[in-house]
Amino acid sequence: MDVSQLTIRYIKTMVESDEVTSDQLALLRKDARSGVQKLINQYDKRVEKQEQLKVKFEKMKEFEDAQYSDGYRFIAGVDEVGRGPLAGPVVAASVILDPFDSTLIGIDDSKQLSETKREQYYETIMDNAIAVGVGIVNANRIDQINIYQAAKQAMAEAINDMHQEPDYCLLDAMTLEELSCPQQSLVKGDQRSISIAAASVIAKVTRDNMMVEAAHTYPDFEFDRNMGYGTTNHLQALSEHGPTPLHRRSFNPVTSYV
Repeated sequence: MDVSQLTIRYIKTMVESDEVTSDQLALLRKDARSGVQKLINQYDKRVEKQEQLKVKFEKMKEFEDAQYSDGYRFIAGVDEVGRGPLAGPVVAASVILDPFDSTLIGIDDSKQLSETKREQYYETIMDNAIAVGVGIVNANRIDQINIYQAAKQAMAEAINDMHQEPDYCLLDAMTLEELSCPQQSLVKGDQRSISIAAASVIAKVTRDNMMVEAAHTYPDFEFDRNMGYGTTNHLQALSEHGPTPLHRRSFNPVTSYV
């Protein structure tokens, strides 16, 4: 193949679609055109980044792999979101992944992902996971038992919500006394365990969608933008309109307006 006869636009299509062989790459690397060399550099960086993500993915599977080696089959990652907001529920998710599934390469703590990426991973997890469960504890219950206990309750509900009972649980910085199976608490687990990261994505997307819906009922509070956190506009609306049924009345400064 005489690559010098190929247009840069055509080469760009080849490289970006990854429809390029090692022999073609070798020839393209010798192409003197600056536009071609720019495309090759971009390709190399993309490949390097993908390799780094694969290495990180394998690293994040270590906790799961250790339990598979010990004979456990259904390992659930469990995480929660929504401890800090002034309004809305705390939501937890529990996810049992297929140990042979590699479709989640690049996943991370949900807070580190863009909204678009979170939505993509959410769909992938829902389509491919062995089991997914969600637990939701509303603001009224949070006020009754405190946010820490509410987070634990949401986690327990998420585990119970799965159609497949886990035989081992990996939890993000939490211990659940009532669990009937062995468990491990991992600090920053959503950054260290693939299952917990998956649970963080499910919990985050679920809660965000709930707050977007809540914004239709309470438009003054812009819940679709702040997700219940105490932004300037949220606090202004709180002072003007008082708390909604979604607000946590035990949280400052909501208590001031009760």
